[in-house]
Amino acid sequence: MTEFRDSDRLDPLPGPGPVAPSIPRAALEGVRTRRILAVLLDFVAVSFLSGIVFVGLLFLSFGMSLFVLPPLFPLVAFFYNGLTISGAAMATPGMRAMDLEVRTMAGRPAPFLNAAVHAVLFYLTTLLPPLLLVSFLTSDKRCLHDILADLIVLRRSRPLL
Repeated sequence: MTEFRDSDRLDPLPGPGPVAPSIPRAALEGVRTRRILAVLLDFVAVSFLSGIVFVGLLFLSFGMSLFVLPPLFPLVAFFYNGLTISGAAMATPGMRAMDLEVRTMAGRPAPFLNAAVHAVLFYLTTLLPPLLLVSFLTSDKRCLHDILADLIVLRRSRPLL
């Protein structure tokens, strides 16, 4: 965990809506690399969960749902991201493993709808990978799907004693 000090804060971010709190520089260090690793871990977890749900529903329907189940991965990913990011940990299991958390730009925990839309937008963004390069153009390392969902991914902070 990282300690954030007031002297390390970035200037408040401009933008519509409520004024965003200043963000400590340490909260953004290594975020891109950690996000990539977190996505890989979460992809494995969502694939595993999708497989379990697929096999379970296949047996429960005696094979009748075979043609309905292929879009299962996006549904599982939608709820996986929505429930974990809007939960108490404010991160998916992959993000927690990489010491990350997701907040709104106002600094509050992300609501379910923002978190779920964030996931949908991420998977749409992966269809056009150059859109992920937006994080190199923003001072707070936000990707396009972060901006559209009004969220930011930060390193977890440890309260100063």
